[in-house]
Amino acid sequence: MTRTAFPFATQDVSALARALNRELDAQGHKLGHVEMLNLLARSAGYRNFQHFRAQFDAEERLLRPPEPEPVADLQKVAQATRYFDASGVLTRWPKKASHRLLCLWVMWSRVPAGRELSEKQFNELLLGHHGFGDHALLRRMMCDYGLMTRTRDGRVYRRVEQKPPPEGVALIRHLAPRLAA
Repeated sequence: MTRTAFPFATQDVSALARALNRELDAQGHKLGHVEMLNLLARSAGYRNFQHFRAQFDAEERLLRPPEPEPVADLQKVAQATRYFDASGVLTRWPKKASHRLLCLWVMWSRVPAGRELSEKQFNELLLGHHGFGDHALLRRMMCDYGLMTRTRDGRVYRRVEQKPPPEGVALIRHLAPRLAA
């Protein structure tokens, strides 16, 4: 005798779990809500309810249209450009914190990705890209802002790979031709 499969779907698995719990409670069986959710998820082939929910959330994210890229504030980029000379060297340290961070993103972009640098190598790199004579300030600020990591003893530095903000990307692109020249 062949078995007929009957598909079953519910709009709200939590409401189903509550209804089943009420029925089981009436028969003298008591399960917690989370236990019931896990039982239902396992019966559908998932490890637990969290696994079921993660799959649902992932599918929902895939179906959602991508969010538009944030637009750079070009006025802020133009203001930060003033801290660099014609060859792309940082000539002075900005007073405004938002301008400092944009300038640090430019310095970050000049650090080789995926490489460990000794303190001496990192200092030499910074000295080649700034002209106000305080590479220790740049080094410290890049670590403080989370753009670089360093070992506890400060001997080894590594760039933290992350996406710069839109203004940082615009400033890096604006200054890139200057470096190539």
